[in-house]
Amino acid sequence: MARVFAVANQKGGVGKTTTAVNLAAWLAGAGQRVLLIDLDPQGNASSSLGVTSGEHSLYDTLVAGVPLQGAVALSRRVGLDVVPSGPALAAAEVELVPVERREYRLREALRPLQPRYDLVVLDCPPSLGLLTVNALSAAQGLVAPIQCEYLALEGLGQLTGTLGMVRSRLNTELDLFGIVMTMFDSRTRLSRQVVEEVQKHYPRILFRTLIPRSVYLSEAPSYGQSIFEYHGASKAAQAYASLGEEFLARVGQQDGQARSA
Repeated sequence: MARVFAVANQKGGVGKTTTAVNLAAWLAGAGQRVLLIDLDPQGNASSSLGVTSGEHSLYDTLVAGVPLQGAVALSRRVGLDVVPSGPALAAAEVELVPVERREYRLREALRPLQPRYDLVVLDCPPSLGLLTVNALSAAQGLVAPIQCEYLALEGLGQLTGTLGMVRSRLNTELDLFGIVMTMFDSRTRLSRQVVEEVQKHYPRILFRTLIPRSVYLSEAPSYGQSIFEYHGASKAAQAYASLGEEFLARVGQQDGQARSA
């Protein structure tokens, strides 16, 4: 049964989609069966991998109850499937309001597919609306990318507050699985200070890997490629590979603890 992870932060421009796409790509390359679900109406995760919607979309699943399998698209990468997004998904925020159990639409749609995959990665929109709540209600773990800037610390506080709310009311299984520091610039004192501050408050949650600022990470999506396909020798690719290794090790550690409990 697949473990489900939501990559979320209500603040935009923190490397959320970049992290979801490249983490999913690395995990697939490492032999995992991965499903990446794009929950952002902007569809950046989908376009970053050159994937477009077919006859059905995630909107049809959430609003009309079409089986999620019908929205799955092949990414041309072994082990990686994608449920793409599109502008129509923005309407789901409104149309789901009167629907019973609206917070669980994704969770219920995903359940039949989970045996087919090892890991499911949910790329959330930069907000704490109903789409993100659906993702958090479906996930066992939250991965929070945080930009190495001062204001990002305030956003982290809001995100952990939302995590507590979802955990108490909607999904008791949800945990803060890991914090990823992105856009790290070793030349600036501010980047180092922000990392130190997060380390002080979340020592066991923060991933050791720091994702650097890189022009290659900005360029890769325009070619519909992950960083590993676009420039596999870059420091950014090496960083996301290191993050992937940390991620898998942490998943394995939690699985081991669960089996011994």
